Amino acid sequence: MTKYEVVYSDRRTLALEITRDLRVLVRAPRKMPKKAIARFVESNEAWIADHMKRAADRQAAHPEPSETEAAALIAAAREYIPPRVKYFAEIMGVTHTGITITGARTRHGSCSGKNRLSFSWRIMQYDLRLVDYVIVHELAHIKHHDHSAAFYAIIESVMPDHKERRKELKK
Repeated sequence: MTKYEVVYSDRRTLALEITRDLRVLVRAPRKMPKKAIARFVESNEAWIADHMKRAADRQAAHPEPSETEAAALIAAAREYIPPRVKYFAEIMGVTHTGITITGARTRHGSCSGKNRLSFSWRIMQYDLRLVDYVIVHELAHIKHHDHSAAFYAIIESVMPDHKERRKELKK
């Protein structure tokens, strides 16, 4: 039986989460019986094992950088990303309202409704081809704030190998 923690809240369904420190978290409705939660966890043992392995592999591939390493990655992001955004924005014919470098852990980049772009400095741990993919992806959101076929057509027009890059980024 998997060891797990339960977080009760005003929700209607049960949910499983593998935390960054590799703990199993069960989110449950306040009045959910403990036996029902235990059955839920037991019925999802295969999912838990698979996602624990993925999370551990991801952690091993991308360990948390030291303060010195983080400072170097932040400097690299500030130096590399803005000129590449400018380069790809010109090719794509889009205009953004600003760029922010963040320390986000769960997303590589984002584009706000007001076309402000944010990029995590953590993407600088990846090959620069993949950083360019993230930049093009976020710039495409300026034209399409969704993940529709038209959105991917824009990416395809600039970066024909985007599917391979995306797959590599998700590893």
